[in-house]
Amino acid sequence: MRIILAVVVWCLFLIPPAFSEELDLELVLLADATGSIDDEEIRFQRKGYADAITDPSVLNAIASNIYGKIVVTYVEWADMHSQDVVVDWTVIDGPESAQHFATELMAAPRRAYGRNAIGAALLKGKELIDDNAFAGLRRVIDLSADSANNWNGPTIPEARNIVVSSGIVINGLAVLCRHCSGRPIAYDLEKRFYESIIGGPAAFVVTADSPATFAEAVRKKLILEIAAKPADAQRILKQLAALQ
Repeated sequence: MRIILAVVVWCLFLIPPAFSEELDLELVLLADATGSIDDEEIRFQRKGYADAITDPSVLNAIASNIYGKIVVTYVEWADMHSQDVVVDWTVIDGPESAQHFATELMAAPRRAYGRNAIGAALLKGKELIDDNAFAGLRRVIDLSADSANNWNGPTIPEARNIVVSSGIVINGLAVLCRHCSGRPIAYDLEKRFYESIIGGPAAFVVTADSPATFAEAVRKKLILEIAAKPADAQRILKQLAALQ
């Protein structure tokens, strides 16, 4: 018995330890694919993210960090049973990897449908972070939506508390542009984001209030999320504004 135990222990030492790649940020992009978003708008949203992730200002924000690389996944969410990983975890460390992510994003078919389940979407984002093979200095879930409704699945407060208590920050993109379904009539969407959805240190909301500003809102949001220091983010945004 002692010989068998010794052999088992020896074999355990031969198994290499699990390896997690260290980088600056683990970022889950949760994009609205509910019933108010038609296929044209799905492509419009994806194009905004594809253009933003390959933009030199965003790549500059990535390069300004400690490791000079982040890992990103893009998920379209709808009801509690419909959260589709459109692009799996992809390390972005320069123009080539960013373009690969953008190409994959634009090529994938739409697979998410249903009524709003923001709570389930947030928990899906946490699951993806918990189960990946990366160790980011920061972990962020970024949720875009044109409403703050939650028709099925876990409640938003329940999900938010679980996510934030695990050390993950939740940021938001409030989509108000007419082409992207418009502003809810019954409530202030940005206020609802601030009060009910986002959470964690320095969590924020960016607003897209027209088709022309959607891509710019996404780019600004990514820079704010990627740049580890607020001063770096503001410097990049000022440089960006000066070029316009």
